[in-house]
Amino acid sequence: MADDDKTLPTTSASRSEVDAFLRKVAATPNPNRTGRRGRLMFAMDATASRQPTWDQACHIQAEMFQATSALGGLDVQLVFYRGFRQCQASPWVGNANELLRRMTSVTCLGGQTQIDRILGHALKESRREKVNAVVFVGDCMEEDIDQLCHHAGELGLLGVPVFMFHEGGEPVARRAFEQIARLSGGAYCPFDASSAQQLKDLLSAVAVFAAGGRAALADYSRGKGEGIRRLSHQIGDR
Repeated sequence: MADDDKTLPTTSASRSEVDAFLRKVAATPNPNRTGRRGRLMFAMDATASRQPTWDQACHIQAEMFQATSALGGLDVQLVFYRGFRQCQASPWVGNANELLRRMTSVTCLGGQTQIDRILGHALKESRREKVNAVVFVGDCMEEDIDQLCHHAGELGLLGVPVFMFHEGGEPVARRAFEQIARLSGGAYCPFDASSAQQLKDLLSAVAVFAAGGRAALADYSRGKGEGIRRLSHQIGDR
């Protein structure tokens, strides 16, 4: 499948580009359901350029818990990197207030990207107990792309899709993020400061998918935006 099939278009994208993205998400395998709460790893770049988006994410994250409350809930682990080789992971938390408390205690610091450490951590966590999806939010990539792709492929073999949310249009990061998404079975999703509502809706949709699979996403899509409704419709046709 072509790289474009993994790209979530911006609001100015053509209908064919939107359809291509929806076909990709529709093909994402269902999370393995074991009667347990969904587990979503919420990973973010917390280097100096990210402070405005970090603040935005603090407000958005509550939507993920609200969207999954009827599905038995969602456990989220916050993972972030910043500064000089600082990469931290929170305990798994099951409510928005606790995640918000942890997020608001973080100040973004200058440093290089550490995406490989996040992917490696996702592998370790999923081998210990199934992680249903990984969300990453960032704007650049300064690492060995082959190593990133290797870990992304390993996550794909474990059935852990990575949804790469890319702020801005930096081309090196775009190529890397698209490949990580493709190899893991996830999707690449560009956004900018003007698409906060779209980001909120799509993060919630990924959370619903992590908690309940395609059927839950179909229910969630009712009354939502056109993009999510069409995504759910195509999933239901499979």
